[in-house]
Amino acid sequence: MNWDLPSTGVVFKSVRKLNPVQFFNLNVLDLFVLITLGRGFFDKRVKPILLHSHTRPLTQLKFNKEGDLLFSSGKDISWHVWRTSNGEKLGSYDGHSGSVWCVDISADTTLAVSGSGDTTCKVWDTEKGTIIHNLTASTPVRTVNFKNDKHIITITTDATMGKPCEILTYDLRDENSLKDGIKFFRTDSQPLNSNNKVTAAIYVAYDDLYLTSHLNGEVTQWRAATGEKLRSSCVHTNQINSIQKSTDEDFIVTASKDTTAKLLDVWLLEVVKEYKTPQAVNSASLSSLEDHVLLGGGQDSHEVTTTDTRSGKFVCRFYHKIYESEIGRVKGHFGPVNTVAFHPDGRSFASGGEDGLIRYHYFDDSYFNFKFSY
Repeated sequence: MNWDLPSTGVVFKSVRKLNPVQFFNLNVLDLFVLITLGRGFFDKRVKPILLHSHTRPLTQLKFNKEGDLLFSSGKDISWHVWRTSNGEKLGSYDGHSGSVWCVDISADTTLAVSGSGDTTCKVWDTEKGTIIHNLTASTPVRTVNFKNDKHIITITTDATMGKPCEILTYDLRDENSLKDGIKFFRTDSQPLNSNNKVTAAIYVAYDDLYLTSHLNGEVTQWRAATGEKLRSSCVHTNQINSIQKSTDEDFIVTASKDTTAKLLDVWLLEVVKEYKTPQAVNSASLSSLEDHVLLGGGQDSHEVTTTDTRSGKFVCRFYHKIYESEIGRVKGHFGPVNTVAFHPDGRSFASGGEDGLIRYHYFDDSYFNFKFSY
């Protein structure tokens, strides 16, 4: 089965099923589809919810733990929160003066943290949208992560302006920590320069481990309590763009510019499965419900104008987690897909693109009835 949803979300039904009353009650758009294609009308159940508030490309999508809220950041200076049940925009977080590269939400959704190209990391009251702490780094902030207790955050900074990439931990209860942060390692003995700077990071194994991915294709494992470097493994031949973890936190999926995504054991950093695509992979996510992996990617943004959307470069691809085979794809974006995320319950997913749009899909029955035959 290839449940390839059209970009409009159209599901076609036989014209013979429409009685005269139903036919004359169709709206203009339905009639256009009916006349042009000879059959069909829009099925609202599978039409994606389009969330539009960003004016520039998306950088990250993040669900809260319960899944009732979706947070989005982009290269514009504000980031937003949406209600997942209906796509309603609930508010914006204003305060940065540069691109917002990353966001994270505490386990109880009371706090949020964002990192920006303006070299600041801000801690927010999620409900009120007010800034609680304003932390300043020496270079742009690339990643931000809460530990499960919500009092500890870890950030990484870019290697630029002659300064190395740094990994810094802050205790929100300690005023001294908030001034400078605690470095995970001595940068003069183990520098992370522009060739191996951190591109993504995540806490796994219920906060026992902190994993970072790097520009040179490596994944590094750190002991979360002490910042001790435990091991490093080169799993890709080009930069890693994102890492996301499984529900049980025993695995992560990496997305790389080398056109592959890989499933890794978090303890040994060994590649378990590999998913190959025709273009660079910008983001990958693991379903909590099915053995499925969601991938989003495309060309570099400066090459977008040379590619037609019909070429298949701007789709979300679904792979079977065990058998590594592509099982479906969803179209819709007009540029590279920069970030993807499964809903925590596995029944929907969101994608954010270079086009500044967020597309939120609820899966239909064909998805759940699909049985993979090897």
